[in-house]
Amino acid sequence: MDLVLIWFILLAVLWTGYLVTEGFDFGVGMLLPVLEGDGDDRNDRRRTMLTTIGPHWDGNEVWLLTAGGATFAAFPHWYATMFSGMYLALLLLLVTLILRNMGLEYRHKRSDRQWVQRWDLTIVAGSYLAPFLVGVALTNLVAGMPMTEHTMGSTRYTEFDGSLLSLLTPTALLGGLTLTVLCMAHGAHFLALKTDGPIRAEARAVATRAGLVSVVLAVALIAVLGLQRGTTASWVVAGVAAVALLAALAANAKGAEGWAFTGTSVTIGLTVVSYFLMLFPNAINGRDASPDLTLKAAASSPLTLEIMTWAAVVFTPIMLGYTVWSYWIFRRRLSVEHLPRPAEQPTGVH
Repeated sequence: MDLVLIWFILLAVLWTGYLVTEGFDFGVGMLLPVLEGDGDDRNDRRRTMLTTIGPHWDGNEVWLLTAGGATFAAFPHWYATMFSGMYLALLLLLVTLILRNMGLEYRHKRSDRQWVQRWDLTIVAGSYLAPFLVGVALTNLVAGMPMTEHTMGSTRYTEFDGSLLSLLTPTALLGGLTLTVLCMAHGAHFLALKTDGPIRAEARAVATRAGLVSVVLAVALIAVLGLQRGTTASWVVAGVAAVALLAALAANAKGAEGWAFTGTSVTIGLTVVSYFLMLFPNAINGRDASPDLTLKAAASSPLTLEIMTWAAVVFTPIMLGYTVWSYWIFRRRLSVEHLPRPAEQPTGVH
């Protein structure tokens, strides 16, 4: 198999891993104010929800870092074009992730109410904004970006020719909204699977509502993109993704949280696959009459790809093995009763 195609497939796998794993902890962050209740145990309920993702969220982000690094090494022109065309959007995404991660790290360092509320705000806001920006970016790659072709000597290359506003098309915004709502449903299924008591029951109710909205949005998104860029394979994969989402809703209604979570995981994974099928054989589709940036033009040298392939053969199983092990170790359900009481802060200590 061509090494360029192999690395295109590996990038699809990395984005699938990122959106499936980080998707549910984005969803958990979104649901903090939704599932906190209105009793005296509101903070305890938030702590419980955050504890479910505590062992995983930082490892989940490794998928994004690896996807970015692999794009830089395997397809440098793709990487450069994305960062020139989406510089402000990607900078905003990085700042959002940094502030969200700071909230997850620092929230528990002090127990005073104002400190906790401020960090909770960064967690919730970041959990909404990050998947929205990712969805907008990925949808732009498929729907098409304004591009121009240049010639330098005997070399012809394609570059982004637009602005930040040119990325905010209705289709791209729909892609961001769809991913955000789907992550909310995914996170609700995860909380129903990982908690017990009132949070579990309320998470299932939220999963149903968010799931129904995501079905409508996903059908609209795939229809719009499919009419523009669809292939037989992408339509089939998108159809299976829709079936998986409906199956997740049915499983959630029956209280089968594990199958519901599996259903949204499959939906997100197959959505990424359908995106990449609509993208192939390009790295970035051109908008309207704009030229495409092909994978061949964006790829590194054969020697670079060969070295990277051997590195991936060695390290990918290690990463996957560690990920599976960590999820297995922290597989038990949690409830408010399982939380240790926070230590009281001495008077005058800040």
